[in-house]
Amino acid sequence: MSAPILFALVAALVVWTPSWRRLRHVVTAVHEGGHALAAVLTGRRLGPIRLHRDASGLTTHRGLATGPGLSLTTAAGYPAPALAGLGAAALIERGWPLAVLWAALVAAVALMLRVRNLYGWLLLLVAVALLVAATRFLSAEQQGWCAHLLAWLLLLGAPRTVWELQRHRRHHHDHGSDADQLARQTRVPAFVWVALFGAITLGCLAAGGYLLLRPQ
Repeated sequence: MSAPILFALVAALVVWTPSWRRLRHVVTAVHEGGHALAAVLTGRRLGPIRLHRDASGLTTHRGLATGPGLSLTTAAGYPAPALAGLGAAALIERGWPLAVLWAALVAAVALMLRVRNLYGWLLLLVAVALLVAATRFLSAEQQGWCAHLLAWLLLLGAPRTVWELQRHRRHHHDHGSDADQLARQTRVPAFVWVALFGAITLGCLAAGGYLLLRPQ
């Protein structure tokens, strides 16, 4: 299966709302993983993580109530899937698609150890089982397809979540979003943070798409 066909397949699934509602769980898991990793790297105490049936999530952490550590942790969620997708694309471009699947497996196991609700734990258990099966039983060509599909899902799904963030803020006046929390923490308006998230995710999509689609 060629790279353009895999791209078109995932793009259709991300655009079509019924399939996106299911695929969004993957992007949400990486989003929460981004918060968790940033919390650990900035010295905050990581608490329970929850992944909900409606594809929302929550990562709790404790530490100073102000400062760069808090802001970096809050800001890490929306860029995380795009950056992970770009990293996956770079590995695929170098001829290491199996490394993408192993990295996803390690990340899923690490996240599962911090998840504290049953739905989130079962969701990650299914992901771990699928990734184990892919790494053990699929051919090298099929593993390459899986790596491409995962990379495209993260690259294409990340901008859609930012678009959904802004749409939700506009229609529901939600002041609990990551962008609104950052506005309170930094005094930089929320729409600036949304624009920054959009720029990062679209930039990663452009760079990752170039790596995955350019002729070998």
